[in-house]
Amino acid sequence: MNRPDPESHDLYAIADLAREFDISTRAIRFYESKGLLRPERVGGTRVFRRRDRARLILILRGKRLGFSLKDIHEYLSLYDADRTHTAQVAKLVEMVDARMELLAGQLEDLKTTMAELTEIRKLAAERLGREAANT
Repeated sequence: MNRPDPESHDLYAIADLAREFDISTRAIRFYESKGLLRPERVGGTRVFRRRDRARLILILRGKRLGFSLKDIHEYLSLYDADRTHTAQVAKLVEMVDARMELLAGQLEDLKTTMAELTEIRKLAAERLGREAANT
C-alpha cells in the first residue's frame, strides 16, 4: 500500500504565503534567490511546503529583530546540519546577545541625543520668550 506524503496536504502557493504574511511575492522570490527558501517546482509553479512556511516565519522574525540575511541564513543552515539543534540554539544565543549589545549602545546614544535636543529646545524656547517680552 502506498502511503501519501505526510506533507502533501500542506502545500502553499507563493500568493498564499504573500497574503498570509502581508509581504510581496517579490520578497518571497528574493528570499528564495538568497537560498533561504527552497520551494519545489511543479511545472513552472513554486510549491511551498509547511517547512518553507516555518522558515519564512523565522526569516520575517529575524528581519523584524534586525538580523542580517547572512545571520538568518547561517541560523537556518544549522537546522539542516544538526539534528539535535544544539548548534542552532547556540548560534541563536550568540546572535541575540550581539543584537542586544548593539541595541543597548544605540539606546544610550538615543538617550544622549534626546537630552541634547531637550536642552536645545529649552534654550530656544527661553530665547523666544525673551524676544516676545521685549516686543
